[in-house]
Amino acid sequence: MDYIKLKESAIKASNSSYAPYSNFHVGASIQCKDGSIYSGCNVENRSYGLTNCAERSAIFNAIGDGKKDFTAIAIYSPDSEYPLPPCGACRQVITEFCDGNVLVFFSGKDKIFKMLLIKDLYPFDSLHDLKKE
Repeated sequence: MDYIKLKESAIKASNSSYAPYSNFHVGASIQCKDGSIYSGCNVENRSYGLTNCAERSAIFNAIGDGKKDFTAIAIYSPDSEYPLPPCGACRQVITEFCDGNVLVFFSGKDKIFKMLLIKDLYPFDSLHDLKKE
């Protein structure tokens, strides 16, 4: 599968970021098994706890449209000097909706994306037994 469009979508999403406090812009895109791509950006709030990360924004956009089967997620920040992986809260949300074999691409301003499986980025995921189908 070609992930170029996914990465380009994350880069484009970073342009919509609302980051007046940190001035740290992030975009993310998630790809569904049917090939559709959903994007999101970080949206800050002066009450920092109400800020939402780009990865969660992308996932929530997809979920809101009825999508729940994902193959990959890409994260990009033009303000990071190094490849920017998802934060802990985003890793938890990603594993809520993605199995361990979902690809995670992440990059800083050089646009050189690193790639890992979510199970390698978050090897000790837990609490899946709480989920009731």
